[in-house]
Amino acid sequence: MRVRTDNIFWLGHDSVLLRGSKTIYFDPWEVAGPPADIICITHDHYDHCDPSTVIGLVGPRTQIVADAASVDKLQAAGIQSRFTVLEPGDEIEVLGVNIQAVPSYNVDKQFHPRLKHNLGFIVTLDGVSVYHAGDTDFIPEMADIRAQVALLPVSGTYVMTAEEAVKAALAIRPEVAIPMHYGKIVGDGEMAEKFAADLEGQVAVEIKPLTR
Repeated sequence: MRVRTDNIFWLGHDSVLLRGSKTIYFDPWEVAGPPADIICITHDHYDHCDPSTVIGLVGPRTQIVADAASVDKLQAAGIQSRFTVLEPGDEIEVLGVNIQAVPSYNVDKQFHPRLKHNLGFIVTLDGVSVYHAGDTDFIPEMADIRAQVALLPVSGTYVMTAEEAVKAALAIRPEVAIPMHYGKIVGDGEMAEKFAADLEGQVAVEIKPLTR
């Protein structure tokens, strides 16, 4: 039986909601929804770390896990929460949820330099491991990623192209790959369709409908 993905909601761009015993957001930007137990933020660019969105998702128990620059940005905006700063390679448990921080960077462009220590996340919720790659290219460290579900950018320009994302999926070999980072700012649904077509018969792909 294929791993469960009906509790994963694509909210546009890199914003993803994971619902189970905990409510977890990744990079929420211009979205609304139920209060978060955990918010994971990969880096401080406006379309990933948006204080005006985060403040609407913060409840009394919310914990925010992010890189140092994002935590500084959110605290400067007056957001009150429990913050945890991670760097690539760190692993913690938050509210009973295992969270691993992994590298996320560009190799042939300078939008997301490796020295910034931007993050990807592997979150294990209710026994299912979900990898959110953040804004990244296909990087060597992906060969060491172990996750049942992989959320991968496909738009190119600032991140991997669809073709490069196929290589990433084949390196990671998740049970299900889900494309993201398109349909807003850069990229369109054709890139997600190409990603799925190129992986047919190799890695299962689920193109999530936009949830609002």
